[in-house]
Amino acid sequence: QVEFVESGGGLVQPGGSLRLSCTVSGFNSDYYAMGWVRQVPGKEPEGVACLSTSDGSTAFGDPVKGRFTISRGDAKWTIYLDMNTLQPEDTARYYCVADPRTRGVAGTNCIVGMDYWGKGTLVTVSS
Repeated sequence: QVEFVESGGGLVQPGGSLRLSCTVSGFNSDYYAMGWVRQVPGKEPEGVACLSTSDGSTAFGDPVKGRFTISRGDAKWTIYLDMNTLQPEDTARYYCVADPRTRGVAGTNCIVGMDYWGKGTLVTVSS
């Protein structure tokens, strides 16, 4: 059974920072892709960032490039999303996504092929 533990969401003022964490259990694969997808009610999901352990590749959505960083934790199937210079338009529910795979994520939108999704954590950027 695949389980997600997501944390780190909350309320932050514009210009502030937050760190999201995600750990997934239930997979035995040493290679995987994990990332974050965000969604605002009434809008399509938007890929934020993702990484692959098979080749070390990463991908970022255009709106977050230069502001967000994704990294792996010391434990397998653990990632972090460091979000800096947050703006009101970053307000959304952020879903951790994962997939056991041996291919990279470069050039992807961090959504296609990510077959497993967590329940999400809410990020609100407001003064």
